Amino acid sequence: MKKSYKFYIVDDDRISLNLMTRYLEKDGHTVSGYTSSSKALPEIIAQRPDCVVVDLMMPEIDGLELISQLRNKRSLDATKIVVVTAKSYEFDRKQAFSFGADSYIIKPVNPKTFVAQIVRTIKDQIEMAFWGVHGTLPVPSKNTNKYGGNTSCVSLDFSDSTLFIFDAGTGIKSLSDYLIAENRHLVDAKIFISHPHWDHINALPFFAPLFRQGSEIEICGPSHGDITMEQMISGQMDGVYFPIKIKEFSASISFRDIKEETLEINGKTIKTILLNHPGYCLGYRVEYKGRSVCYITDNELYPTGSQFYNRFYLQRLINFVKGADALIADATYQDSEYKAKIGWGHSTIGQVANLADKAAVKTLYLFHHDLDQTDADVDSKLETARALLAKKKSSTRCVAPKEKERFVI
Repeated sequence: MKKSYKFYIVDDDRISLNLMTRYLEKDGHTVSGYTSSSKALPEIIAQRPDCVVVDLMMPEIDGLELISQLRNKRSLDATKIVVVTAKSYEFDRKQAFSFGADSYIIKPVNPKTFVAQIVRTIKDQIEMAFWGVHGTLPVPSKNTNKYGGNTSCVSLDFSDSTLFIFDAGTGIKSLSDYLIAENRHLVDAKIFISHPHWDHINALPFFAPLFRQGSEIEICGPSHGDITMEQMISGQMDGVYFPIKIKEFSASISFRDIKEETLEINGKTIKTILLNHPGYCLGYRVEYKGRSVCYITDNELYPTGSQFYNRFYLQRLINFVKGADALIADATYQDSEYKAKIGWGHSTIGQVANLADKAAVKTLYLFHHDLDQTDADVDSKLETARALLAKKKSSTRCVAPKEKERFVI
């Protein structure tokens, strides 16, 4: 049974207040509201709602001052505060979070997603979405309609509007289209590149927020020797390979070279591990309030008995992904295909199922399908993985995600 929440809306625009009230009540929630922020304050304190929705530009007590006063009330510690405003400036968004807001939504709100976004803020959930699940080359055709033919791109959308993006294959264009449709033209995003092979970086220039003044985007990934991540990204946009140069981005862009290390970003912990793939390739583990997501793509796990089998590396990887809520893993080949693919830098279904089981991950997401594989081949890999896990009496679930499919963590 879906849980009902108690809301209080403060907005001096009566039309906006009524619209938001209608959306929330239609979804089964209880809503109170006031156009006067000074009169709303004592009512909020008395009612102790699950969530307060507040505008920024209001007479009497403005939105930031109201947030500050609410955050000074210990009785409202559990109450979430969501800013819904027409102010799209990054300065105002950052100020709202510094005063204690939990989420920031720009007007006009999208009636299709408004309620879900606010409820996700109350639950403090992470939305994980797949935008490209194939590897090497995009393969759009009637044979890939089910799972999609775009290359690697996965996003983690946090309730505080922080967006983590893993790789910038052709799937990032679908993510870009989604953000525009959701009226999220300005984003605060971290793009984590696993490695600079083409299918992981070549669609980055098609990510529309890069051309939006007010967006703040940091591109993180491994350097290669004396070549930095910034040089690698700008190198594919030097005017010869792509007509738009990196200096034409309007957003605030920064770069960070990372190795095996641990980062702290906006209350999220990001850990990295070197993967077994040609060149310098990183896997990522994101931890947030007891939940964890691992992104392990382009990684070769040699089978037991192989001359290249490395027990030490396998144990390191098991420890790295151990207990994860979600393991997104390179599962490029069926075991029967692998003999002809040894040394190509990718894993098989059997190897990945074994990894997920030994690490006791909750859900394994099959990822980075071979460019020659059709939907039927992916179905077959999923069936194989589930059978292997069942044979091991494993508690791990297995999913083959489709493009644009979203999961709540």
